[in-house]
Amino acid sequence: QVQLVESGGGLVQPGGSLRLSCAASGSVFGISVMGWYRQAPGEQREFVAAITRGGVTNYADSVKGRFTISMDGAKITVYLQMNSLKPEDTAVYYCNADYFYLGQRRSSWGQGTQVTVSP
Repeated sequence: QVQLVESGGGLVQPGGSLRLSCAASGSVFGISVMGWYRQAPGEQREFVAAITRGGVTNYADSVKGRFTISMDGAKITVYLQMNSLKPEDTAVYYCNADYFYLGQRRSSWGQGTQVTVSP
């Protein structure tokens, strides 16, 4: 199994920046993709960004050009650098990992970290 622990959320003013971190542990050798999702109050969880172990990235249109996802392969840690933050970026941000374990494809989620963008 894979366990994920997020950190780095907080309160920031519009236009500001935050960096989220997500550290993976457990059966990390099977991880193929790590990503970030977010869920605002009353909304469904939505995709934000993802990165493969090979470094291929993908972003939601709403964050392209403002957010950057990266991975430290040695530490199995994924980062989300968020710049030019807007109030609509306010949400709980969740880390996700897709991995293979005992021949089966599985997915793990972190506990979430709150990001609030407000004057």
